[in-house]
Amino acid sequence: MPSLNAHANTPDSSVAVPSQDAVYQLRIYEIFETNKVAFHQRFRDHAMRIMARHGFDIIALWEAKTHQRTEFVYVIRWPDADTMRQGWKNLMADQEWSAIKEKSAAEHGAMVGEIQEKVMALTDYSLIPAGLPRP
Repeated sequence: MPSLNAHANTPDSSVAVPSQDAVYQLRIYEIFETNKVAFHQRFRDHAMRIMARHGFDIIALWEAKTHQRTEFVYVIRWPDADTMRQGWKNLMADQEWSAIKEKSAAEHGAMVGEIQEKVMALTDYSLIPAGLPRP
């Protein structure tokens, strides 16, 4: 699993991933029951719009629960790993996104705990859901 820059929550540029082929990025955020409604509102109403502005192609989003925690899980399709890294860099530098995160943290406290990430490439024999382009 690629490591993340702990402060920016962005993929570590030292991680080796294919740079020529489309990649899918799996992101798993620990979210908290005490403010998960606010988290979902922020992601739906702001993050998705701002991410789209920076080239994020979000395929699907889920909420998962274990007996230990609640997770927000989503998959992003990128044309290549370099575009993925640049997209995250641009998002973390986005002043509107920074202001929204700061305001929501002041109102609701920390909204995300641990973040896990995997950068994935489809196998040549993978079944693909209708409408999902093959890299």
